[in-house]
Amino acid sequence: MTQMKEDEIQGAVKAAIEAAIDYVDSDIRGDRERAQKYFDGAVDLTYEEGRSKVVSTKVRDVVRGAKPGLMRVFLTNDKFVEFTPKGPEDVENAEQATAYTHWVFNKVGGYNVLSNAIHDSLVKKVGIVKVWWNNETIAESHTYENLSDEEVEMLLSDDEVEIIEHSQEIEMEMDEMGMEMSRNVHSMLISHKREEGEMVIEGIPPEEFFIDGSAKSIDDAYIVCHKSEKRAGDLIAMGFDQDIVDSLVGEDDDLDNDSEEKLLRFGESLNSSDQMVNDPSMRVVVVTEAYLKIDIEGDGVPTLHKFLCGGTNYEILEQEPWDKAPFADFHVDPEPHAFYGRSLAELVMNDQDTTTSVLRGILDNVALVNTPRLEVNEDLVEMDDVLNNEIGAIIRSEQIGSVNALVVPFVAGSTLPALQYLDMLVEEKTGISKMSMGLNADALQNTTATAAAITQQASAGHVEVMARNLGEGMKRLFQLMLHVSIKNSPDEQMMRLNGEFISVDPQVWNSSMDMQINVGIGTGQEDAKAAALMQTFQTQQQIWQTYGPTNGLVTMTMMRNTLADTLALSGIKNADRYYAPMSPESEAQLMAQMAEQAAQAAAQSGEQGDPVADAMITSEQIKAQAKMQGDQMRMQGKMQGDQIKLQAEMQVKAAQMQSAQGKELADLQLKYRELQSSDDLNRDKMNQNLLVEAAKILGQYGTSVDVERVRALQAAPRLGNVQ
Repeated sequence: MTQMKEDEIQGAVKAAIEAAIDYVDSDIRGDRERAQKYFDGAVDLTYEEGRSKVVSTKVRDVVRGAKPGLMRVFLTNDKFVEFTPKGPEDVENAEQATAYTHWVFNKVGGYNVLSNAIHDSLVKKVGIVKVWWNNETIAESHTYENLSDEEVEMLLSDDEVEIIEHSQEIEMEMDEMGMEMSRNVHSMLISHKREEGEMVIEGIPPEEFFIDGSAKSIDDAYIVCHKSEKRAGDLIAMGFDQDIVDSLVGEDDDLDNDSEEKLLRFGESLNSSDQMVNDPSMRVVVVTEAYLKIDIEGDGVPTLHKFLCGGTNYEILEQEPWDKAPFADFHVDPEPHAFYGRSLAELVMNDQDTTTSVLRGILDNVALVNTPRLEVNEDLVEMDDVLNNEIGAIIRSEQIGSVNALVVPFVAGSTLPALQYLDMLVEEKTGISKMSMGLNADALQNTTATAAAITQQASAGHVEVMARNLGEGMKRLFQLMLHVSIKNSPDEQMMRLNGEFISVDPQVWNSSMDMQINVGIGTGQEDAKAAALMQTFQTQQQIWQTYGPTNGLVTMTMMRNTLADTLALSGIKNADRYYAPMSPESEAQLMAQMAEQAAQAAAQSGEQGDPVADAMITSEQIKAQAKMQGDQMRMQGKMQGDQIKLQAEMQVKAAQMQSAQGKELADLQLKYRELQSSDDLNRDKMNQNLLVEAAKILGQYGTSVDVERVRALQAAPRLGNVQ
């Protein structure tokens, strides 16, 4: 196989882009446009002239009811996405990466990005977020006066400095010898350019995103592309030749991206706005950024490449190998084995039609009851009076009874339960109800607390599933952020972590770190979490008070984390205002200070001692005594186990032995007596060690050990007393 030629690459890229666009236009775009219309209050129903035109807003109501709960899932936690280390070497980097990505997410307007992504997923099947690194050249102007030749030379030594204006004068001055001499004096206006890069996270409209029809995800897609509009001046500023840009603009470019979706969002003024622009640099060009798997090298293995194409002929302006398509997709109801799933709007569009029809019938019935049709004898009445619908108007008649109102039955009252039934169907489909939104104060009035909790949890089931599906998109978004940070960030950046400013270097992070989603769903679950956290804090306190600071189970950092998480569930995210930041390093430093202060206080107080120091000494005494008792019990248990095992072996052997095996039995008895002697010796050593350890504790801490209690533990039957 040979390497692909430029015209072959151009043809392959154009064909792939057109195939992806055709798939979306034919199979997906129609559903999205219909969903948007229903969200805006449209239905497929016709109406009769003179009858009600009211339209139910079920789609909008359901979407707006679901969105706050889904937003709250991710925004109630400061670290809703957390990187987890793959090994001990990644622990610190994982913590830094988690804090850094959340800091960037909030810095670039993460709330709006998340809001747009969730809205698009609820209405238009999928929400798309794009992540990339934007390098920007910033030019700053500076004015200088009275510069010498040396200063000018030093100033121009910087390659990023460009002269805009320059004037030079000659001044006369006296040297040290009193001789008159001249020097050059410069006045300059310069431009200093500097490169700045930052991560960009932006939600893109669904109609600008295209993917091949066989794709199950972005990673396995043959092609993924972003088709948008740019100004001619923007392309020139990006470094493209003006002649090439002009040729793109001059094409028969119908800007097919102006779909009905876009018109629904911007209105009819969209097309007229461009016609009013006379500046050639403001002319619109279609630009397609395509990420295509293609075998350019001809080795049989397709690799991902990025192509920047201009115009409707998709002329390649720029291409380069790439590693990861920069898109994160958000779904609320994914379809298995397919990229596009269903939106929440699609579930209730038919219900909006049905509710609209019933609602129109009710209003028409009320109107007919209030203003019934009339039966008149035109020979006996003035028809002009009959046709006058003014309230209180008089109808002139030659005979009473010439005008009769046709009685219309009032059926609207019996139709209202139908609306309630339709509302119930929508709630069952979506899980979105007044109760789940916390709007219906009477919904749980006549139910027990347990029943209310069960009902609320069942209602939140649909929202939980949608939130979990959206969580997969959030994971991919933060993976992209980590990837872009490692690839493009400067060597070191300052950021705040655990209340302290630290320097981080994203380039040393592991791009394949694991991730987990930390979300809270539903008020009931938040209450349960808060109760669990309070119980956890009480348990931590008990362990701390019972076993001291060196208990090995609970640290001050853990207790502080418990308090911070409790505040977060209440919506208070800035825990540093209420509890001082704590980390293992700062805690170790604090414990060392406490120990030093305790030792100094003990030395100064002499026999009286210090309460803190005494407490620490007592804690050490308890631990020492407990360790000694534990060693004694473990040794005793081992010896008893050996004794029982040997006895059982002797009994088995004795049962099997006959008179001819007496020698073997004698050997076993001899071995038993040796073990008995060893047991006596070990117990004597244990007694001696006990006295030594007790003396050490008495000398070090000034407190005696209960030797008799320990000896009581040694009072188990000896080998010689066991039968």
